[in-house]
Amino acid sequence: MHIVVCVKQVPDTRIIKVNPKTNTLDRRGIPAILNPFDSHAVEAGVRLKEKVGGTVSVLSMGPPNAVKMIRKCVEIGADEGYLISDRFFAGADTLATSYALYKAFEKMLEEKPVDIIICGKQTIDGDTGQVGPGIARRLDIPPITNVIEIKEVDEKARKVVVKRKLEDGYEIIESSLPCLLTVEKDINPVSYSPLPNMIKAARYEPTIWKVDDLNDVDKKQLGLKGSPTIVAKMFAPPKLEGGKKIEGNAVEQSKQIVSLLLEKPELFEKKRGRA
Repeated sequence: MHIVVCVKQVPDTRIIKVNPKTNTLDRRGIPAILNPFDSHAVEAGVRLKEKVGGTVSVLSMGPPNAVKMIRKCVEIGADEGYLISDRFFAGADTLATSYALYKAFEKMLEEKPVDIIICGKQTIDGDTGQVGPGIARRLDIPPITNVIEIKEVDEKARKVVVKRKLEDGYEIIESSLPCLLTVEKDINPVSYSPLPNMIKAARYEPTIWKVDDLNDVDKKQLGLKGSPTIVAKMFAPPKLEGGKKIEGNAVEQSKQIVSLLLEKPELFEKKRGRA
């Protein structure tokens, strides 16, 4: 069983700021981290490997310093890592990213087959959740989103059974292999890394592919050139204002509530419905 987890290096959004003049993210001095959803995806892959056997590879597209993030995945328990890094990939939106990763999968498939691809539900810097399904579409394999449990994997029968979260409940799905899963944080907690993994990660050097190492790449579909998405403006949302505190006894509080409601006459306007 070969499990591949797609991961991304992202800025730590807890301390990131928006430049008010350029309306872009100000990444200066902001540390890069493994996307939190992806850490749970790696953990899910490692736990699946421990259950059914096989190997876990991680695949990422990013700058050269993303090697540190791949080492973090090895620390969690991944066996090997691949990074595609080239200036042609810079500025990619989700469409161009899924194309680049698809080409990396084609390269990987020359060496050995892939049974299950696992992605985090979304990244904290983009929040689109589009890259995983985009990869599945290009590879022509089934995508299953919002997975919270991998219930069964039968390699001989070439099937997997998972539980996924819906807005109003849950769903049990059986899919053929290979397939792609995007997972929620609920799928598992991330375990503490054992010392042998930490030692291995400190010494590990991932496989790095430039754009020319991939086969039959249409460079017009990479980076900014291959990205139809345009960010016209970016801004920080306004801070929430505190609510009005109502004090006094029950009668006094009731009067205050009525006064506040009367300040909003639109609440009492009758809206005409269509016949």
